[in-house]
Amino acid sequence: FGTVIMPLLLMAMNMPVFGYAKPVPYNPAYFKDPRKGDLIVGLAGPAANLVLAVLGAVVYTLVMLVLPVSALAQNDVFYYFLTLFLPMFSLINLYLMFFNLLPIPPLDGSSIFALVLPKKYLPQYYKIQQYAFPIFLIVIVVVPYVFHFNPVSIYLNWTAGNVANLLFPFSIA
Repeated sequence: FGTVIMPLLLMAMNMPVFGYAKPVPYNPAYFKDPRKGDLIVGLAGPAANLVLAVLGAVVYTLVMLVLPVSALAQNDVFYYFLTLFLPMFSLINLYLMFFNLLPIPPLDGSSIFALVLPKKYLPQYYKIQQYAFPIFLIVIVVVPYVFHFNPVSIYLNWTAGNVANLLFPFSIA
C-alpha cells in the first residue's frame, strides 16, 4: 500500500507524492541496554544511506579523475550514468537519510528520544509511537497542501542539498 498504491493515489489527486515502507520489526528486550540498542537500530538506515551517497560520489570522482572528459563524451550511456545517475543516486540517498533523521515517530530519528527520556517514560513513549504514523502522514501531506508551506522540503533542501553540493560541486544545482 505505502510503496505503490498510496503514491499513485496521491499522484492521481494532484497532491504531493509520498510513500513509505513497513518498518522491520525488532524486539528491544533483546538488547542489553534497550535505549542504546534502539538508537543503534534507528541510526543503521540513515548510516547506510550516507554510505551509499558517499560511495556514489567516490565512484563519480574517481572516474572523473581517471578518464578525460573527451573520452566520457564519446559514450553517451556512460556519460549520462556518470553525470545524471550517480549524482541523483547520492542525492536521493541523502534525502532519505535526512528525512529519516527527523525526530518524529515512526522515523528513525525518533529513536534519539528513547536515549534521552527517563526510563519511567519509555512505556508511554512506545505507546505514542503506535499512533504517530497516521498523524505524521496527515501533517506531511495536509500542511503543505493547505498552507502552501512545506517545512520538511525546506529542511531537506538545506541539509541534503548542501551535502550533495559538497559531494558533487559541479553536478548538482
